Amino acid sequence: MATDRRLTHKNATAGILLGLTALALAACNPAPAQQAKADRPVLVTEVRYEPLTAERTLVGTVRPRIETDLGFRVAGKVARRLVEVGETVKPGQALAVLDETDLKLQAEQAEAEQRAATATLAQAQAAERRAIDLRKQGWSTDAALDQARAVAEEARGRLARAERSVELTNNSLSYATLVADAAGTVTATLIEPGQVVAAGQGAIRVARSGEKEVVVAVPEALLARARNAAASVVLWSSPDRRYAVKLRELAPTADTLTRTYLAKFTLEAGCKEAELGMTATVALAETTGERVARVPLSALFNQGTGPAVYVVDDKTGAVRLQGVAVKAYEARDVLVSDGVAEGDKVVALGAQKLDPAQRVRIVDALAF
Repeated sequence: MATDRRLTHKNATAGILLGLTALALAACNPAPAQQAKADRPVLVTEVRYEPLTAERTLVGTVRPRIETDLGFRVAGKVARRLVEVGETVKPGQALAVLDETDLKLQAEQAEAEQRAATATLAQAQAAERRAIDLRKQGWSTDAALDQARAVAEEARGRLARAERSVELTNNSLSYATLVADAAGTVTATLIEPGQVVAAGQGAIRVARSGEKEVVVAVPEALLARARNAAASVVLWSSPDRRYAVKLRELAPTADTLTRTYLAKFTLEAGCKEAELGMTATVALAETTGERVARVPLSALFNQGTGPAVYVVDDKTGAVRLQGVAVKAYEARDVLVSDGVAEGDKVVALGAQKLDPAQRVRIVDALAF
């Protein structure tokens, strides 16, 4: 029993000595102080107030200002079509050709009539001169002279008609070739070789080069805004670019089915990206007296007390959570009407992970 007590006493003494040794070592090697957190890099946007612009958007289609259905001026059978849809044509370029057989026969017939009328006139004029000479010599009567003159006059009229007929048949022969009257793009071909067409029937549809316009259907409630508001267009193919447009035409009556008014907005000449048939959005903007600031939607932060943003002090790097009054929400931005001042720098990305006690460092977006 005495032996067990001595062993227990020795173990306790050894434990105390080990504890004292550990404390001594800890005193010789103090733990390093906790390092301060590094400044968090943040992207910011500067607050800029501008007049609030109320916009209404309408979807439209890009169309040419002038699009014409070109047709033959004479009837006939189509021999060849020389263009396809999408081709660019120049003034005077041949688009299609009719069979010229019948037209050439008509031209030859007219020329034959002209030759016959010329010969008849020569004979009538000779008879007229003889009648005049005989009347002067007293061998003829006034009635015979008048008759000779009438025959000669009729021959002159017949020759004039024959000459006009030759001109008309030559023109008809030239009409057998359909040509473009202006530069443009072929948007439709309405004929095929072998088809018999009537005079004036639409054959080739050409959209003239030059002005393009966006055609939209305007509801009754937006007629006044369509006439007076500043209009702009965004192409669906280029959503990051906006083009100014001007109202050129507004239909005086509504469509019987849709009860909307057709409006045509002329695109600016520099809008080369607009191709025929593209879809576009027409924005009708009216400026109000209220001023708002546009900030990214990702800058907004809500802890249950209302919308707020983090405002950065660019000198010290300190941030503070500032409540704001939101006027409207958009797809990517939020319109703020109050709460921040002009020129304030607002954290644009990562507001949900910020700590108000933490310092931040403003960085350029190109650094990411």
